[in-house]
Amino acid sequence: MAGFGEPGSAPVDAAGLTVGVVAARWHGDLTDHMLDRAVAAAQACGARAVVARVAGSVELPVVAQALARRCDVVVALGVVVRGATAHFDYVCRSVTDGLTRVALDEGKPVAHGVLTVDTIEQARDRAGLPDSAEDKGWASTVAALDAALAVRQVATSANQRVGFGT
Repeated sequence: MAGFGEPGSAPVDAAGLTVGVVAARWHGDLTDHMLDRAVAAAQACGARAVVARVAGSVELPVVAQALARRCDVVVALGVVVRGATAHFDYVCRSVTDGLTRVALDEGKPVAHGVLTVDTIEQARDRAGLPDSAEDKGWASTVAALDAALAVRQVATSANQRVGFGT
């Protein structure tokens, strides 16, 4: 947790947009809460949520891609806690690379709401629980919706000149 620099996560006006939320069941006590917060954020922004569940974080990208094909934005939620082997590194890279690929291939915002932490206590501090310092389910959803609005704005201003000399 950086503890500084967060742009804020106040609701945006995303009326009419659909958010696909895919959440891992691994560490369900945390991901269930993160999912609830993501759905609440979508509703607060005026968007509709479609929810899918998968076993673990490695399965998030493929379902995120399926959701990206029918939703305006996708939010992927999971928890990966470092262990004593290199498995943590492989899972984190696979999930990050996969979610990035989905966003670029589908041209849709895909929020990376996967907690990659050293301890379960760090995960609890980011999961949006009543005593948590951060709320990644909420913040990831608002960020994805904000990005969708920016993409929409860029698309609608495509005929306008931007940059130097305009």
